[in-house]
Amino acid sequence: MGAGSGALVEAIPVASVSGITVITLDYRMAPEARFPAASEDVAAAYRALLKTHKPGQIGIYGCSAGGMLTAESIAWIARQGLPRPAAIGMFCAGAAEMLGDSAVTGPALTGQPVTGPLKMAALPYFFGAKADDPLVVPIRDAKVLAAFPPSLLISGTRDFALSAVLKTHQELVRLGVEAELHVWDGMWHAFFSDPEPAESKESYAVMARFFDRHLAH
Repeated sequence: MGAGSGALVEAIPVASVSGITVITLDYRMAPEARFPAASEDVAAAYRALLKTHKPGQIGIYGCSAGGMLTAESIAWIARQGLPRPAAIGMFCAGAAEMLGDSAVTGPALTGQPVTGPLKMAALPYFFGAKADDPLVVPIRDAKVLAAFPPSLLISGTRDFALSAVLKTHQELVRLGVEAELHVWDGMWHAFFSDPEPAESKESYAVMARFFDRHLAH
């Protein structure tokens, strides 16, 4: 749903609250495309923006698959020798796989089937990729993660990806990366896709303040 409503519900509220221009990407997805197609697409858009903007004026963020792609894209951008953006947001996902306690408790609390941990290598998009490749799972390489820009992480206590978000934040802090974590009580995976709850409005304000603080004006 990234090419349709998924992109809009992530972009429009943040653009509205922050007054910052937000660009959404219709990046290639499985089954038609495989890794690293999406990372290449983000890097291509980033290269285009660098023609008219300084790196300090650009931030990257995404939710769920887009949150993981944000982490992967930072690793990919660094591998390409491009300057890093000013800040990133990894929402309802992180630089780690969907493992840990929340992979079981999250679905149980939201009435969804409990499928257990979600490993990247099991997803069609990553067929043929190595599970220990930091371009797939950036947390695998401390040097890659240590080079991350200031990072905002958002999740809910009923999010099946909460453990991945917490693990990512823990490692970023350990490596000395500026990392800000916000977790809303009782909220589910990608909860702010619904703009009506008060928690969603609070999360938009957090995102706006974070990027306003880190992006050059």
